Amino acid sequence: MKRLSILLLALAFPVAAAAATATAHPGHQMAAHKADAPKTLTGELVDTGCYLGHGARGEKHVECATKCISGGMPMGLLTSDGTLYLLTMNHDNADPYNELKTMAGKMVSVTGMVMTRSGMKGIEAASYKVAETAAK
Repeated sequence: MKRLSILLLALAFPVAAAAATATAHPGHQMAAHKADAPKTLTGELVDTGCYLGHGARGEKHVECATKCISGGMPMGLLTSDGTLYLLTMNHDNADPYNELKTMAGKMVSVTGMVMTRSGMKGIEAASYKVAETAAK
C-alpha cells in the first residue's frame, strides 16, 4: 500500500506541473511579439505551394491559386522585394484571414504582427485592404 501511495504521488507531480504550464499559456499568447507594434506589408497574395514549387503567381495563376487556397494550401504575401511572408490567422478575429482566401493574385496591404522564427517570416492578418497597385 505504501508503494502504491508513493507511485501515485510520483505520477501526480508531473501531471500537476503540466497542468500549471498549460494554464500559464492560454490562447497561444505570443508575449515576445505582442510588445511589437503592428506593421502593414503590401504584396501579392499567393498560394505557397505553387509559388514555392514553380514560381506560379499573377493573373494567369488566380484560378489555380484560389482552388489551392480553398483546399487548405497556406497563403503567402509576396512583397516587391521578393520576401514571402506566411499569412497566419488572428485568433481573436479570423475574418480578415478568411476574407483574404478570395484575394489570390491581387495586391493587398495586410496589417498585423510580423513574426520570424527559424528563418520563416509571417504576418498575422489582423486587417487588410486592397492595394492601389495592380498585380503583374
